[in-house]
Amino acid sequence: MTRFFCPGRVELVGSHTGQQRGRIMAAAMDRGITAEAEPNDEGVVRIFCEGFEPIEVDLSRLWPDEHEKGRSSALVRGMAASLAETIPGLRGFDAYLFSDLPAGRGFSSSSALCVLTGYMLAAFSGAEAAPEELARAAQKAVNRWFGKVCSLVDPLACAMGGGVYLDALENKIVPISCDFDGLGLALCLTDTGEKTIPRADRNSVGADMSAVAKTFGEPVLARVRATAFDEQFPAHQNDPQWIRARHFFDETWRVSSMADALGLRDGQRYMDLMNQSGRSAERILRTISPAGWGENLAKGLEASGTALAGRGAWRPHRGGFAGYILALAPEEHYEMYQAAMDRLFGEGACRRIHVSERGVCLAQDDKALFADRRFPEEAASLLG
Repeated sequence: MTRFFCPGRVELVGSHTGQQRGRIMAAAMDRGITAEAEPNDEGVVRIFCEGFEPIEVDLSRLWPDEHEKGRSSALVRGMAASLAETIPGLRGFDAYLFSDLPAGRGFSSSSALCVLTGYMLAAFSGAEAAPEELARAAQKAVNRWFGKVCSLVDPLACAMGGGVYLDALENKIVPISCDFDGLGLALCLTDTGEKTIPRADRNSVGADMSAVAKTFGEPVLARVRATAFDEQFPAHQNDPQWIRARHFFDETWRVSSMADALGLRDGQRYMDLMNQSGRSAERILRTISPAGWGENLAKGLEASGTALAGRGAWRPHRGGFAGYILALAPEEHYEMYQAAMDRLFGEGACRRIHVSERGVCLAQDDKALFADRRFPEEAASLLG
């Protein structure tokens, strides 16, 4: 058996900018998918993960299947289809996975599965696939085979590791050092227990932004000059669609500024901008408590403000749609903040995370990654 690891990712800043081909910054985290796998000579990929349906994909049938959309097998099929274009004779494998990434909760579990699958396919076929190649193949698999919109930054963070800055319009990819620990800051996520917002509500933000872009004769806001938007905005400042478009331009500027703050190791500047991003998602995007949704996230953000005001930063993770809060707390205040969140949402709701400096990788001798994993001795036999 060969062992592998692929991290999930956390969105640092860039709420709802990706779909408009704007800027976004994300980072790989120390939670992800670990795997034990071995090659087979059957031309089939079989994947077993506790709690999920077994996956079986025939490598001779890689075209998209409308009936398979939304299922994990579509992700595997899409990755294999992309890699088959550059790696002849893909070799199948059997794998057993453990995932620390709750599905559909904003940590790019789909991207991580794609990137991990692609990495294993290449490894067992005696080939190599660069991180950007894996990321672009994963984006294509999620968009076309799985049927969900996926920003390139999601699989990029999983594949590359560390922090990643993406300007989607300029196709500019820049690795970013995210040494929060070195800055004396604790990065943490709180699960408020809120249910995931329906996709129609999530898509409404992008639809509103696109509607404004079309008034300028462009398909996305990234193609609209900020000065042109600023000239027109006063006449539309009470229009909900234009208000959401205002967020896009402000957030795009914040992404670059926060990347610069990390480069300068200016933790206070970074937190100030992170708070601006969070308040914009709450007050301008208005994605925190849509009709029919609960109040947990709103309560958690208010409690975060009470606990961290003037000494930390907090924002709804992934634009608020998955019910998580991302926060930065100075080391001396982290335990206080964690206790406040746990009192509100239950023991273990707030967890500290660390940026993973490595992306998808071979982890055969990595004791730390597998210390708590109890892989069956013959994992492949579970797939039979």
